[in-house]
Amino acid sequence: MASFGTDAEQEPLLGDRTPGSREWDVIETEEHHKARWRSIRILYLTMFLSSIGFSIVIMSIWPYLQKIDQTADASFLGWVIASFSLGQMVASPIFGLWSNYRPRKEPLIISIFISVAANCLYAYVHIPASHNKYYMLAARGLVGFGAGNVAVVRSYIAGATSLQERTSAMANTSACQALGFILGPVFQTCFALIGEKGVTWDAVDLQINMYTAPVLLGAFLGILNIILILTILREYRVDDLGRQCKNINFEEASTDDAQIPQGNIDQVAVVATNVLFFVVLFIFALFETIVTPLTMDMYAWTREQAVLYDGIILAALGIEAVLIFMGIKLLSKKIGERAILLGGLIVVWVGFFILLPWGNQFPKIHWEDLHNNSIPNATFGKIITTFWIFSKEDHYGGGPVGCPVEQTWCLYTPVIHLAQFLTSAILIGIGYPACNVMSYTLYSKILGPKPQGAYMGWLTASGSGARILGPMFISQVYSYWGPRWAFSLVCGIVLLAITLLGVVYERLVAFSLRHGRIQESTS
Repeated sequence: MASFGTDAEQEPLLGDRTPGSREWDVIETEEHHKARWRSIRILYLTMFLSSIGFSIVIMSIWPYLQKIDQTADASFLGWVIASFSLGQMVASPIFGLWSNYRPRKEPLIISIFISVAANCLYAYVHIPASHNKYYMLAARGLVGFGAGNVAVVRSYIAGATSLQERTSAMANTSACQALGFILGPVFQTCFALIGEKGVTWDAVDLQINMYTAPVLLGAFLGILNIILILTILREYRVDDLGRQCKNINFEEASTDDAQIPQGNIDQVAVVATNVLFFVVLFIFALFETIVTPLTMDMYAWTREQAVLYDGIILAALGIEAVLIFMGIKLLSKKIGERAILLGGLIVVWVGFFILLPWGNQFPKIHWEDLHNNSIPNATFGKIITTFWIFSKEDHYGGGPVGCPVEQTWCLYTPVIHLAQFLTSAILIGIGYPACNVMSYTLYSKILGPKPQGAYMGWLTASGSGARILGPMFISQVYSYWGPRWAFSLVCGIVLLAITLLGVVYERLVAFSLRHGRIQESTS
């Protein structure tokens, strides 16, 4: 497997080099190999477009919601933001199970069609005379429901690659997903040039403006994706050595195809990997949530400065993640996936430990314009938007800046220096993508060559739940107790994850290795 997957993608798989074995021969033709990788690359595109569907409107949801429905408040905004992850959490197991028993084109096309329809609904939420906010809620929830096809994508790639190819393919998949999250806000910024008024297509009563143009682009790309799936994607399944396997999704199986190996999946390893994946996404979701309020409190940045500087920092972390996704494909050949996962968790722990406040210097206090931001009886929606709203409201006015005095911890908690924050961000930006890819890769290898749709659905659902609970956790703890308690608890959670990994370390092995069908050199 080459550093960027080039060798694995360009050369047909070779069989076992045991002397005297017929497996000395190429076990797939060059034509079959190229067709298989064409299908995998189509799903790279699907993953990219799925992540764009989330990020392309995230910066404009709040002003658009205020424009279409004056009754919408920050609490309801929280539900709109969370609805994407909620929809994905519900849909992932459904689409995953579906893909186990039917050709995977079916759930892929249906899920993308749902996303296209939901994007069109989002473009028309201004039309109804009332309850517009509920139409937006439904639209974002359905976009998330369509994004449940992530489970199908990853299960297909796991089933269509050998162990030799798996890490590279999973890393490429995650890189495409990360690139979508990076480019989504960029597209949104470009469409901002259209302005709020934009143009109106009277024939279909469609307003094309800075709020609707991104989702219309998303709908167009979704239709293009459906066409590519219909025309290019074919059903492939190979075993851990790369030999074709018979299954319900493979339409042209021959009598020479390998049978799916028998054996039980290690359920302890499956559950442990789900927990580790939940923790990985939980800590990154809370880090993304806390960046803006933390920098505004610690460095007395205005909202305008926070949006600009934090946007640059998160964009840089996204680029760093893509580079890490590419680099770990080389590293995994040398030390294996389990070691990279352990190392990534340790790096993340160090990153959050560095964020702990130290010293005798305190943040600037915001004494003026006091108002109660506490949320003792807050609804779910209010909790999830407590900090997210900072960077979305009108931030061009003047006024005092600093750590608000109603957060009493501001008076006695030392400042987190900018060098601390940047160092921490870099380390978390290294550890998170490594853990993300290795979790998926190990999970797919543990499951083996059997259909993985349902299992991948549960893994994706656990990640969606983490993206909901992470912001809720950090907003509550940070508001009441401050960064010292918040990041100490995060360090404790990561330490527990490291402990869990240590306990199950020897069980996180490939299905074929566990059943003695391959040698450990395949890692």
